[in-house]
Amino acid sequence: MNPYRSLIIDDEVLARQAIRTLLQTVPDFTVVDEAANGTEAVLKVLQQKPDLIFLDIQMPELDGFEVMKEIWAHHQPMVVFTTAYDQYALRAFEVNAVDYLLKPFNEIRFYQALNRAKERLAQRAQPQVDALMGQLLHDEAARPDGAYLRRILVKETGKMSLVNTDDILYFDADGNYITLHTEEKNHLIYESLTNLETRLDPSTFVRIHRSHIVNLDYIAEIENHFNGEYRVRLRTGQQLKWSRSYRDNLKAFYTRVT
Repeated sequence: MNPYRSLIIDDEVLARQAIRTLLQTVPDFTVVDEAANGTEAVLKVLQQKPDLIFLDIQMPELDGFEVMKEIWAHHQPMVVFTTAYDQYALRAFEVNAVDYLLKPFNEIRFYQALNRAKERLAQRAQPQVDALMGQLLHDEAARPDGAYLRRILVKETGKMSLVNTDDILYFDADGNYITLHTEEKNHLIYESLTNLETRLDPSTFVRIHRSHIVNLDYIAEIENHFNGEYRVRLRTGQQLKWSRSYRDNLKAFYTRVT
């Protein structure tokens, strides 16, 4: 079998060299080209038609997500995002990235991403996944700046699906992993709660604890607890703590019920 064709896109020369050096140790992959900015990236992806691209997010001219929008109608490579900033993780997985490498990454983390890419390339027939990605990219391009998330892409064993934010009761964070609680089932995504909070509609989703964001539509009642804290009971029966550190956010709830 011919090696998978890879293209490295990054505005930093040292970052491109590091990825190229690591790829040269893996016979299943070959580097066909490099690009140093977003515009060059679009041209080279469409010229080379690579199987896999390593795509930096913050670049001159076009960022990584804008590159994806430009190329997707013409060529759909597997994508491993690379960036020094973790706030883009959720958006990266929404557009079905194979992996998200946070710089500086080590060899073990790089090879993990490469193995995931190889598995996906071996199962290339994935029309449902491609349709999801195309739909999300279209929505991202169409909505105005500052619009809030309406759907979140979640990954499960062997499949992917979209969860409407209206169906989410609350978000529960453990480090950079967040559980989306719905009435039917729970889903796990990789993202920081602070970053996710900025993309949710604040008139509906409110931070009540360092580990919880709740959907106000599902709150049945709030009662005083102790030490300036509150107990939140959802319509579905779950109980959460509204910590005093976030008591200023109570006004969002009062605005809803008055």
